[in-house]
Amino acid sequence: MSWETVTFVRVYLTEANHTLEPLLKRLHDREKVRGVTVFRAQAGFGGSGVVHTASLVDLSLDLPVTVEFFDRPDKVEVIIEHLRDLVPPGHVVRWQAEMNR
Repeated sequence: MSWETVTFVRVYLTEANHTLEPLLKRLHDREKVRGVTVFRAQAGFGGSGVVHTASLVDLSLDLPVTVEFFDRPDKVEVIIEHLRDLVPPGHVVRWQAEMNR
């Protein structure tokens, strides 16, 4: 089995900031990344310390959302630069991974 080095990226958002749709559109249409997955959290908090939760009593539309994608390291470098106008500083994490071919 052969392996390829890729860069894996995780972007942290909340539903309320309305960034998810434009981010997905850009990653799909413009950047053409290999794969994207979106996770909607049940609970979370960030630098503000405000806890966002999903419960039957509080059907919040401001839940944490995580967007993950991967591609070649050189391509990801360019993509991250393009995302600066969509994603606030401190909301993007990346690391190298090995993908089997």
